[in-house]
Amino acid sequence: MAFQRTKEERGPRRGEVIREEKEFEQKILDLARVTRVTKGGKRMRFRATVVVGDRKGRVGFGVAKGNDVTLSVNKAARDAKKQLITIPLKNETIPHDVKAKFGASVVLLRPAPQGTGIKAGGAVRTIMELAGVPNVVGKIMRGSNKINTLKAAMIALGMLRNRNS
Repeated sequence: MAFQRTKEERGPRRGEVIREEKEFEQKILDLARVTRVTKGGKRMRFRATVVVGDRKGRVGFGVAKGNDVTLSVNKAARDAKKQLITIPLKNETIPHDVKAKFGASVVLLRPAPQGTGIKAGGAVRTIMELAGVPNVVGKIMRGSNKINTLKAAMIALGMLRNRNS
């Protein structure tokens, strides 16, 4: 009797579509129509800012431009997956206070007790949700530019260290 392979080992049949489970969740933080004025007139493009995360401690962001909205979003998501950082968690929160600055934006992140949830606004909230940090307090001290606030928050998360290990 010949060795029989299972369905998973055989692979897909002709016309059968394999559904690949997505590793990362993505959110569009900002979508803007930008123009460049040339001799021939205005050239319009789209700029997308996308945050990706696996809700298990990894998060990244990407900013990209394209002639079409979907093109720029896909490009930004690809860029975000290349710039992932891992956040160390301690007792379902961040290990210590951290403050970071990018441009004019200043972001402060503080650990919070269990059950607090994410107390932050704007770009900081989006990052924390997609990173999977259940309890944290975030404050945007200065700056209203979403991209600079996002970059300041990512710098702050990059500064986090587990003090025990």
